[in-house]
Amino acid sequence: MSKNLYVGNLSWSTSESEVRTAFEAYGEVTSVKLIEDRETGRPRGFGFVEMEDSGAIEAIHNLDGKEFDGRNIKVNEAKPRAERSRW
Repeated sequence: MSKNLYVGNLSWSTSESEVRTAFEAYGEVTSVKLIEDRETGRPRGFGFVEMEDSGAIEAIHNLDGKEFDGRNIKVNEAKPRAERSRW
């Protein structure tokens, strides 16, 4: 089983590979996706990390509120995306 983690308050200069490296210290990382603004392509300062369950729990415990790339990041289990109407 794997968990999807929300990672917030990231520096705009943080790369997916830097996030992957930080989370790999706690377990196998399946994917990393940093979110960009649709119009400008600039980073929005948050993203998602998918990793195996036990490593995800350890990553939340060890990384939430800790300094990363000059900012104190927020790490928790991602909530399911809410359904949005098209109109």
